[in-house]
Amino acid sequence: MTPRLFLFLLCLMAPLSAAQTTRSLVVTAAQVNGTWRNKSSEFKVLALGRQKLKVEFAGTHEIKTSAGVMANVGGAYGIALIEGDTAVFKPEGRGADCQITLKFAEDKLAVEQKGSCDFGRGVSATGTYRKASSRKPKFEEE
Repeated sequence: MTPRLFLFLLCLMAPLSAAQTTRSLVVTAAQVNGTWRNKSSEFKVLALGRQKLKVEFAGTHEIKTSAGVMANVGGAYGIALIEGDTAVFKPEGRGADCQITLKFAEDKLAVEQKGSCDFGRGVSATGTYRKASSRKPKFEEE
């Protein structure tokens, strides 16, 4: 193969590989709807259509003291916007810089919290969650 032919083929293939790596996966309502849990926290998610999700978070942070086990609790709710397999959630009534990113994959939900969300000392949404139920969740504010 001549160097010119090799370069020509390489130029043809580059846009194809770039498109494949930048393309995000699309998740269905059935894949996101339900209750997601980890050791100390829970997310309830319901697809509303038009790339919107209703989201509710409830978290705890246990503290062992000489008086026994105590817990700090915190929660949030609101509407998240989803694009591909990733949703961005800015909880209502929390700090202006509070942002929670939810990335859906199979029966796993990877969550990253940024900013000050004021959930309570030690309470954080960050973590990996497993799908506990695919049923339509019941939200606290309903």
